Amino acid sequence: MPHPDAGTRSGRRRRGRLTAVLVALALAVGVWLVHDGAPGSGPPAPGRAAAPGPATPAGPAAAPSSGRVAPAGRTTPPGKPPPAPLPPAVPTSVRIPSIKVNAPLLGLGLDGAGHLDTPPVNKPDQAGWYRDGPSPGSAGNAIMAGHADTRTGPAVFYRLGLLRPGDTVEVARQDHRTAVFSIDAVRTYPRATLPDAAVYGPTDRPELRIITCGGKYDRKAGYSDNVVVFAHLTATR
Repeated sequence: MPHPDAGTRSGRRRRGRLTAVLVALALAVGVWLVHDGAPGSGPPAPGRAAAPGPATPAGPAAAPSSGRVAPAGRTTPPGKPPPAPLPPAVPTSVRIPSIKVNAPLLGLGLDGAGHLDTPPVNKPDQAGWYRDGPSPGSAGNAIMAGHADTRTGPAVFYRLGLLRPGDTVEVARQDHRTAVFSIDAVRTYPRATLPDAAVYGPTDRPELRIITCGGKYDRKAGYSDNVVVFAHLTATR
């Protein structure tokens, strides 16, 4: 369901500001580990199986980045209607069974420079969600982020690139509901060419993006890429 003010001038300004904030957020995600990451081969990269086909009309309206195809269209199993969006509620934890993630969630705001705050480096198993955007399970595009690694080794989203379409993400919420998302695609984008419309664009149904660092690591510049998981709500309980 679109935001109540989606058709108003103030609504368009609000979405524009949010998009600008999230673009800054994306740039910040890519440099989180400039001082904290450990050099090496880096986190596992998404394989070809994680990037099915080009976008369909149901998918995000975004051009491919650096030759990579845009996310695949979202589908619902035959005979099963999509679940109704949940009301807004603070998420408390995220579970991704296929890569053995079970992490508490911290609400993330913006720092003085307008960049997204990060989960504490001394708590590498903690993830965060952008608290000024939609909450996971409610209508819209929820944003989740976390470290790939720190000086102490792999962190919460180190294995994010190993996810495949059809894998599930479960988000527990303060209202005692759980939003279950199915993964549509996993993409790696150079930080400088992240496709904003695909990653942060508004949606009229519950979707989820999970972002971490990836690619090559440089002590001065940090990681070269962002790994992005695209998912949509397929069940609630």
